Amino acid sequence: MVPDLLDNLLVAAYLIPTLIGLVLVAPFGKTLGDKLAGRFEIMDTERGRITAGLQLITFFGFAVSAQTFWISSKISEGGNFCSSSAVFNCDDLIGNAELNVDPIFGLSWGMIGMVIFAFLLFMVLVLKNEPNGEYTERFINLGSLITASGILVILLLVSYEVQEGKICLYCTTAHIANIAALIGFLRLRRLHDDKSAWNAK
Repeated sequence: MVPDLLDNLLVAAYLIPTLIGLVLVAPFGKTLGDKLAGRFEIMDTERGRITAGLQLITFFGFAVSAQTFWISSKISEGGNFCSSSAVFNCDDLIGNAELNVDPIFGLSWGMIGMVIFAFLLFMVLVLKNEPNGEYTERFINLGSLITASGILVILLLVSYEVQEGKICLYCTTAHIANIAALIGFLRLRRLHDDKSAWNAK
């Protein structure tokens, strides 16, 4: 009972900030952004709100990917982390040597997620600090492309969950982070097309 509670709290620690980031990048996030603007100056503009949301999303996407990589490493050493007979069971999926690696290079999905989200976070920080820099448009387009490609990976991993009849909440949180990041980059892309809105103070 206690391990299940701790496991759920850990998932929540990744999921809740990711969902807050999703709200911030969404069109209806202006209400939350306005409430936070008094404390965080970056929330004063739409560009600032979206990049702040993307920071949250990509950071916690990296964190939950690192968690899944750690779980897979622990299981490979003979341990367990969240094994149970319930539908919500990460060990059966992350611990499956065939399903937990990409079919081309054989790399752990957790490691791939860490690298991707770290790169996305780097691009977001550059966009935040240099909104009219040399790489702005390139990074927005690259972020959109990477996260859009991630949808194919999500579909593959969800098919594994259906096949096994199990759901990995850590994996699902990473999937939500990818979708939220896609929304954020697409909104940045649209905003960047309107130079007056992009440079609004």
